Amino acid sequence: MSQRQQGQTQEVAAAKAGLSVRTARRLERRAESPEPPAPRHWRTRPDPFAGVWEETLVPQLATTPDLQALTLLEWLQEQHPGQYPDSLLRTLQRRVKGWRAAHGPDKEVMFPQTHGPGLRGLSDFTELKGIVITVAGDPLDHRLYHFRLAYSGWCYVRVVLGGESYPALAEGLTRALERLGGVPAEHRTDSLSAAFRNLGKEVETDLTARYAALCTHYGMTATRNNRGRGHENASIESPHGHFKRRLQQRLALRGSPDFASLDDYQAFLDEVVAAINRRNAARITVERGALRPLPSRPGTDYTELTVRVTTSSTIQVRRVLYSVPSRLIGERLRVHLYDDRLVLHHAQQVLLTLTRLHATAESGRLRVIDYRHVIGWLVRKPRALAGLTFRDELLPSADWRELYTRLTAEWPVTEACKRIVGALALAAEQDQAEAIATYWLGALQRGRSPTLAELQARFAATPSDTIPFPKVTQHEIASYDHLLPSAMVTEVRCHA
Repeated sequence: MSQRQQGQTQEVAAAKAGLSVRTARRLERRAESPEPPAPRHWRTRPDPFAGVWEETLVPQLATTPDLQALTLLEWLQEQHPGQYPDSLLRTLQRRVKGWRAAHGPDKEVMFPQTHGPGLRGLSDFTELKGIVITVAGDPLDHRLYHFRLAYSGWCYVRVVLGGESYPALAEGLTRALERLGGVPAEHRTDSLSAAFRNLGKEVETDLTARYAALCTHYGMTATRNNRGRGHENASIESPHGHFKRRLQQRLALRGSPDFASLDDYQAFLDEVVAAINRRNAARITVERGALRPLPSRPGTDYTELTVRVTTSSTIQVRRVLYSVPSRLIGERLRVHLYDDRLVLHHAQQVLLTLTRLHATAESGRLRVIDYRHVIGWLVRKPRALAGLTFRDELLPSADWRELYTRLTAEWPVTEACKRIVGALALAAEQDQAEAIATYWLGALQRGRSPTLAELQARFAATPSDTIPFPKVTQHEIASYDHLLPSAMVTEVRCHA
């Protein structure tokens, strides 16, 4: 139109605007006649679904509104072969969409919520799908516990090695609140079996006893979203994706998803979380002022069990066999079961802490055996090593298992067991299991097999190594004379 106002012909103006002459004419006529054209009430081509839309398809949609256009088209093709080709799919899709807009069922309405400061904190678990984390080269089978405040976005993330258990939920929540320095009025989750028995609709009567006690301890009201309505927890579900994208980006900057230890991986997660919290610093400051104070002590964030130590110096916890010092055989122990560890108590005192393993359907029953717990009695019965049920788990490493295989192939079983058990006793005494196995395998590869006496001579500590004896020089008594008056010194010397 600008070109036409400058005196250009319709053909030239259309060419400069990149339009066809026909379109240019239509636009020019519309400009000359600003009145909108009368709505068209007739069809410009035959209706391909005449005779079946009102009579057949609409009743089907009224009965089952979720039917898809493709399903209806395929059904028509079966009922009327050759009359309804696939090219009519898009036409039918538009027709079905229009019918739903005019006559279909109401859709679920989302009601945006306003969250005030200090009102709601949320907990959930999430898996890192598509991100493989390794620790010392081995893939880490884990998930993440995620806590977040709905108002400010303050968050805390922790590694969870097992499933969505009560210890994982309670320990994560306790750590988050301690780090936050306050308590929100409400704690919200989905229908976690660690928190809810999932027997009824009433939250107050459906809480597990442990989770109810934890929320009461912190003064929080426990709530949950309706089952199958994840969008009701959008304040935590959506941030799951944001956190994973940030984590993936930070791993790309780091250059490797491998970590030296689990603690290093957790420290890396803490750095990612700290960056998120820094961006929300202003709102977090406001929300911290609205939080309730923490109680004087943390809540109970473990599961307590009572076990008896068997005659083989082991305990059974959740399908995993653990060894304990043999002095505890026959005793009943209280076990505080956390997500990543077991803390053993006896007579109101902590005895030891063991690393926890999680048995799964794929792994079956597992064993965690520390040879140092039973070596004192195994040296008295070395032949028992040959048929020991948990022999492979008792041997400290793959090198020791290879040593056992090679020695039993070269020597009688009794002699091989004596050598292995004697070397294990030396390793326990000097804390050199890895060094002894490396030296012994190297010697075997060179064609010689060191005796137990040779190993003891090489690795046993000498007295000078264990107890240092400082050289003491006796000072002269006369060196104290300057502390006494001269008359007293003369008198003392005369009496002497």
